[in-house]
Amino acid sequence: MRIVVYGMLALLVIIQYPLWLGKGGWLRVYELDRQVSKQFEKNDALAARNAKLSGEVKDLKDGTKAIEERARAEHGMSKEGEIFVQVVPGKKPANDSAKDEAAKAK
Repeated sequence: MRIVVYGMLALLVIIQYPLWLGKGGWLRVYELDRQVSKQFEKNDALAARNAKLSGEVKDLKDGTKAIEERARAEHGMSKEGEIFVQVVPGKKPANDSAKDEAAKAK
């Protein structure tokens, strides 16, 4: 009787092995599912990037505003007759900062 029980247990293990650890087993399916999810995330990010680039290409082909904006931002260019003024924020004197802290404490 023990031989039959052990034989059946051995057959059960042999049958279960491919289900869990084989080529199409649950662990492999889980890993592939995780890889597919990662790839979908990458694809979504790339699709958003492509849409942004497509919009920039359209702007560059159709209008001059995008070209003008890039020239101003990247190259510091300005139009003819235009004056460029840059305001740099100054540091507060020590007295003013002490007064501000006193006002906050009240």
